[in-house]
Amino acid sequence: MSTPDVSDATSRHLVGVTGGEVVVASLRAHGVDVVFGIPGTHNLSIFDAMRRYHVRVVATTHEQGAGYAADGYARTSRRPGVAVVTGGPAVYNAATALAQAYSDSSPVLLVSPAMPRHLVANATGSGYLHEAKDQGGAMALIVDRSLRPTTHQQIADAVAEAFTVMTHGRPRPVHIEIPLDLLEERGDAFLTLAPEPSIQPVDAATVDRAAGILANAERVMIVAGGGAVGATHSLRELAELLSAPVATTINGTGVLPSDHRLSLGSRLGTRAVVNAVETADVLLIVGSELGQSDLYRGALSPTGSVIRIDIDERMAAVNVKSDVFISGDSERSLRGLHDALVPLVTDDRSGTTQWVDDLLTQIRVEVAGTGAIWAPWVKALASALDTDAILATDNAMCVYYGVIPQLVVRHPASLHFPTGFGTLGFTVPVAIGSALAAPDRQVVGISGDGGLLFTVTELATAAAEQLPIAFVVFDNSGYGEIRNEMLDRGEQPIAVDAPPRDLVALAQSLGAYAVRISTPDQLPTELTAARTRSGPTVVVVPEPPREEK
Repeated sequence: MSTPDVSDATSRHLVGVTGGEVVVASLRAHGVDVVFGIPGTHNLSIFDAMRRYHVRVVATTHEQGAGYAADGYARTSRRPGVAVVTGGPAVYNAATALAQAYSDSSPVLLVSPAMPRHLVANATGSGYLHEAKDQGGAMALIVDRSLRPTTHQQIADAVAEAFTVMTHGRPRPVHIEIPLDLLEERGDAFLTLAPEPSIQPVDAATVDRAAGILANAERVMIVAGGGAVGATHSLRELAELLSAPVATTINGTGVLPSDHRLSLGSRLGTRAVVNAVETADVLLIVGSELGQSDLYRGALSPTGSVIRIDIDERMAAVNVKSDVFISGDSERSLRGLHDALVPLVTDDRSGTTQWVDDLLTQIRVEVAGTGAIWAPWVKALASALDTDAILATDNAMCVYYGVIPQLVVRHPASLHFPTGFGTLGFTVPVAIGSALAAPDRQVVGISGDGGLLFTVTELATAAAEQLPIAFVVFDNSGYGEIRNEMLDRGEQPIAVDAPPRDLVALAQSLGAYAVRISTPDQLPTELTAARTRSGPTVVVVPEPPREEK
């Protein structure tokens, strides 16, 4: 059978096919050509159709890895990532990855079987294989919505609805569960397609009001989040027009190149940036909730006017109350704001140059203090990275004290980090998804040893797919950040120190090339060599000890 030509309505009619084939045909009609997952007894009809529809299947070692890989694919490609797993434990294994995707507004679709139609959810239970109390209900509490089609046509409609949710407005993950008897049953369906995202007009009066406030302000501070990823050009033009410094959240890293004269980088947690945000005449927030995971401290208390741009209307008063809220796409909103400001900004704003320079000096001093032990490693890392390299990172001290505040990132959607939900085990599978989404770009993973072990088996997936990803693992033999927190609280560390383990041998056993180095000058050579291999490279480095107070 050939893949349906979605431009021809006649070929979008499926006749006498299994429910599983409707799933795959619908995914393919929406442009999906790679999925991550693991086949199981109840989803075999889905996997059976993959080859016929030319969909590449990347078999992960664990369903959580499949969810993270789909997330990495989505973050890098800015298109929905798809994971297909079996029901019951597989869905719950993937739940953490879907919760992280929800937290970071990442469009991930999880497809799974459900119990047969004759079994009622939340009933006493029959002991059916993989039966859960209420699988769909549980997932509905985690993702944007969980859909349960009960006919062949409803399967096609559910996929179209999922893609509508993921590509219209704020992107969020979706779960579709199809009764396992429907997956095997044959029937007919017409492949419905998600509509093209509509262009919502930005309220001109609100934009003019915001422009008036900005034009009359001497010091404007911009904070850009993940919602600004698609608005890099307009953000830059607006910042330059106003001579306004730009600080980014972690998900917003690179929306303004970190080495731009107005860029403060991803350093919202520094005292200097917090003070600038709170004392600026106007704070302009673009596509961010200003969450605690970006600030590393309590909520901000700006004393000036607050203007906020967000595609999600519910964000108007989250963490910081807006004086003016512009509801809409960040690119169109910033473009409208820029155009409205051009005739209003007639004064010379070069006077703010000294303010920005002073801010950058304060930030560098602060970062140099908190991240001194990481600086040589970040410098070595930077010397071996392409300008458009993709970094998949984890919750680890080497990342949030080292890479995030110190590495120069020049492209948006190039540094992936699990903010908000704050999971561990993110790096390896997200790097896999990123490498498959952008096969021509360099991909490097940065992790601690604790986070690596959550999903280390996915190195076998990278090896099977022959992906030349380099993973740099800082090894402190346990959970170093939590150990430090215990010490800071005056407590004796407990359950944070690991027995000796050979991470090099472990990585090698999973098909990776692995080596342990001891100095930063060795890192560039290993990262360069990693690009020539047909499989992953793991570079284990000793984590510098914390300087005791």
